[in-house]
Amino acid sequence: MKTYEPFLFLQGFLKNPKRVGSVLPSSKFLANKIVQSVQWDEVKTIAELGPGTGVITRLMRAELPKSATVFLFERDPKMRSNLKKTYPEFLFHSNASYLLKRIHQEQIHQLDCIISGLPFFNFSREMRQNILSQIHTALRPGGTLVLYQHSLHMKKQLTELFDIDKIEFVPLSFPPVFVYICRKKKDEGHSETRESV
Repeated sequence: MKTYEPFLFLQGFLKNPKRVGSVLPSSKFLANKIVQSVQWDEVKTIAELGPGTGVITRLMRAELPKSATVFLFERDPKMRSNLKKTYPEFLFHSNASYLLKRIHQEQIHQLDCIISGLPFFNFSREMRQNILSQIHTALRPGGTLVLYQHSLHMKKQLTELFDIDKIEFVPLSFPPVFVYICRKKKDEGHSETRESV
């Protein structure tokens, strides 16, 4: 992590705490846990929602094939500008509420994986439902959603849309984080949830 990144993140949090959701970037322990949760050989199209300063993005890029299509959605203009300089080959957008519109503009109809650190707890019910619905539609059947949150408040809502493979607790992060590893149901009529906390 570059020395100015925590400052950039804190600046973003102070300016808009409901959108940034944390005072510090993701820890390396959290970033490693998230990256380890993805079957990278199955990923050719991916979106990261709320990459912040790019702690997870860095590890993600190392795992992806050069031909992969990567979308980064970051609201904070300074963090987005910083990411653009570091990852000029990726596609950038400011608002995850337009996930489907943005991927369709690039002739991509479904994604293999979505990683999200969006602070859903801070969103209105309508916004939360809108983004989750778009995530569900954007993922291919069997596609992976890795979502990290500071509580278990999303468990019920996620169970309605996805199979939860597992929920992992990452204490070595500030504040501590729960990582939901989910798959879009291949058969929407059949729901089987396996989880461990």
